[in-house]
Amino acid sequence: MLDIKLIRSNPEKIKAGAKKRCIDVDALVDDILKIDEERRDVTGKVENMKAEQNAATKKIPQMKKAGEDTTQLMADLKALSEKIKAADGELGELEEKQKTLLLSLPNMPDEDLLEGGKENNKPLRFYKEQPKFDFEPKNHVELCESLGMIDYQRGAKLAGAGSWVYRGMGARMEWALLNFFISEHLKDGYELILPPHMLNYECGYVAGQFPKFTDEVYWIQNPTSNDKKFMLPTAETALVNLHRDEVLTMDELPRKYIAYTPCYRREAGSYRSEERGMIRGHQFNKVEMVQYTAPDKSDEAFAELVGKAEKLVQKLGLHYRLSKLAAGDCSFSMARTYDIEVWIPSMEIYKEVSSASNARDYQARRGNVKFRGEDKKLQFVHTLNASGLATSRVIPALVEQYQNADGSVTVPEVLRPFMGCDIIK
Repeated sequence: MLDIKLIRSNPEKIKAGAKKRCIDVDALVDDILKIDEERRDVTGKVENMKAEQNAATKKIPQMKKAGEDTTQLMADLKALSEKIKAADGELGELEEKQKTLLLSLPNMPDEDLLEGGKENNKPLRFYKEQPKFDFEPKNHVELCESLGMIDYQRGAKLAGAGSWVYRGMGARMEWALLNFFISEHLKDGYELILPPHMLNYECGYVAGQFPKFTDEVYWIQNPTSNDKKFMLPTAETALVNLHRDEVLTMDELPRKYIAYTPCYRREAGSYRSEERGMIRGHQFNKVEMVQYTAPDKSDEAFAELVGKAEKLVQKLGLHYRLSKLAAGDCSFSMARTYDIEVWIPSMEIYKEVSSASNARDYQARRGNVKFRGEDKKLQFVHTLNASGLATSRVIPALVEQYQNADGSVTVPEVLRPFMGCDIIK
């Protein structure tokens, strides 16, 4: 959520920031300011009436003590109380309207981001060369099926399109990747969290997914109560809520968390050729990194998260590129995002395995997460997240980039201690 003071002081900046995202919020900002003016006017009237009410209330005992008649004053107080009640109701409605409109505003993109969408994403650097083969390479679907690593047919039988079953060495590679990722993060001092997979509405609200994207998650309704939860689309949704409505101290920052969870996504289900196999599914595994930090350490934390995600891909020996997303390709809640995209040889395209994003104070305002600075004043923290990593695109990249002429796949050195073998054949 954006600061109403910022909107009030510089509405054109808000409008321009949204235009970089290819979103027109001119009318929305004008409506917010109009309601804000009404709200402030009503607030002033309510405060004046309550001050008048307090003064009159204090006067009554004095009049009674002096033997004066308080009948008229009591009648006036009753009428004033009714006016205050009506004004409080009007104020509540205005505040709710303003809040609803504020929730419709995306985060402000950082000033250095290019405007526009995917077409303006900018590759910043590449790691290693694209792999070349002196034989006819297979795609990851062929490789995983021939090696008994993934069972797509039975996955579809169990859960429909966009699902698969890890089997044998495929299951062991998946587990090896997760163990490798977690062990690396633990070395760097991150605290491991295993959060619930079913979350309440507030979690999606704070993360910035609700109310705008309520249709993009799987909802679960308890048939015996009004309890309704959703399946987390990413562990970030849980982690940025850990300190909801809390005040942290300077000594507690930065807070660094990792979480392993499956991720549940409704928007999967495309049947385009570039999303075949495990490239896009309704459920996949991911290790997520989240930091809470002071504003002046925000950029430093972002660089750390990007570096950590890159380091994992580098240790796996995969060719990838790091891309800086244009404003319109950053998600609703994020001020900036860098994507790490691995090369899928059979598709001749790059696919994202990690998005590192900085929400600045956007999520913290929604979640009321603050810290007390050295000046003893309360400030909102900054929240950041990065995948570290998602496995469903790492495995396709691994088997394709590490495949051999005989149809086997060489296991990256860092995974061998977890898998107990050098080659899958």
